[in-house]
Amino acid sequence: MPMEIDTSREPVSGRMAIVVSTYNESITGNLLNGAVDTLRAAGVADESIVVAKVPGAWEIPLSVRQLAMQDEVVAVIALGAVIRGDTTHDQHINRSVTLALMEIQLECEKPIALGLLTCNTVEQAVHRSGGNLGNKGSEAAQAALQMVRLTRAIDKAEL
Repeated sequence: MPMEIDTSREPVSGRMAIVVSTYNESITGNLLNGAVDTLRAAGVADESIVVAKVPGAWEIPLSVRQLAMQDEVVAVIALGAVIRGDTTHDQHINRSVTLALMEIQLECEKPIALGLLTCNTVEQAVHRSGGNLGNKGSEAAQAALQMVRLTRAIDKAEL
């Protein structure tokens, strides 16, 4: 029988940081609310949730890195919404931001949850930020919590 690493549902200690873009705020505000509600439901106290607001998706990686470098921060949730326009600008932003977040996660060895919507239309973004397709902010927070538990369990595992 393979050894499975136990990721128990015990509360996560340490600060959970959220970096959220204020561009498309009607969308990103819903993502933020979903993430905060999910963290609270998991037992994370308000004083352990840090929210940093940045102007747009392009600015997310710098603040994510600064927060991830803090010892007391155990994970960072990156939230934003980039909606396709008449040019390919959205593709360049999306690719650059997601690549930067992956590099930060590996550099800092801390979970960085990706809650960056990359939608073709505002309607799609609405559906993914609390509409009929759920809330990607909540899903990102769930992923962050699960990864904090898993990384801690891996550190403790006798392999």
